[in-house]
This record gives sequence, C-alpha cells and structure tokens, in this order.
Amino acid sequence: MEQSSEASRQAPTAKDIAADFRAKITGPNSEYEPGRQLPAARKLAKELGVQLLTVQSAYNQLRDEGLVLTQQGRGTFVRDPSVPLGTEPGSSPAFTALSAELSSIHDALRLLGERLDRLEQLVGDGTPPAP
Repeated sequence: MEQSSEASRQAPTAKDIAADFRAKITGPNSEYEPGRQLPAARKLAKELGVQLLTVQSAYNQLRDEGLVLTQQGRGTFVRDPSVPLGTEPGSSPAFTALSAELSSIHDALRLLGERLDRLEQLVGDGTPPAP
C-alpha cells in the first residue's frame, strides 16, 4: 500500500512554526515589519492542520524571545525593537521582570559608583584611612 505525499507529510510542531515566523520577522527579506499582526492563531491552526495550542505555543516562544507582543482580544503583533523590552502592553512577563531587575541593578551600580567617587576623594591625598 502506497502512502500519498500529502498523507505522509507531518504537521509542523510549535518549534517549526516559531522558526518560520522568526525568519519572516528577522530575516533579510522580512515579511513582517514592526506593528504588523500575525495571523489569528485559530485560523493558522486550521490552515496548518494543527491544534490551536501548537500555534499558541509557537507565538509564546516568539513572545518570550521579545519578537512579538500579544494583546488580549486584539491578537499578536511584531514588536518594535526600538522600544525597550518589557515596557509595552502585552510584553512577556519574563521580559517585564527582567527589565525591572536590570533597572534596579543599574540604580544600585550608579549609587555604588557615587560612593566610590566620594571615598576616592576622601583618600585622594594618599593617606590611607585609619582602621
């Protein structure tokens, strides 16, 4: 019994779908510019012959990579790379947390730098501080 090429073709995985859209977003001839909406997950799942969860997982991978934003009730859109990560509505919670953490670290480093400058001024005359 011979299988047709259509029957033997496997449905794409979430990883495959994410890779395809990643190339369409970041590739040299990108089809998806910042702000452009990706196909509705339900429609794409039907076209590809996969479960809705597979497409949602692919879109979540792209969101976690900072390539797209998902806005409840509106859809999934290509993220503008000029806007700082984690600041737009629909940002990945991981990027939002990372952005807040980096901001906190930046502030702490700035304060430490200021303290170091003051200490260097105090000992600038070459006399070590008394123990």
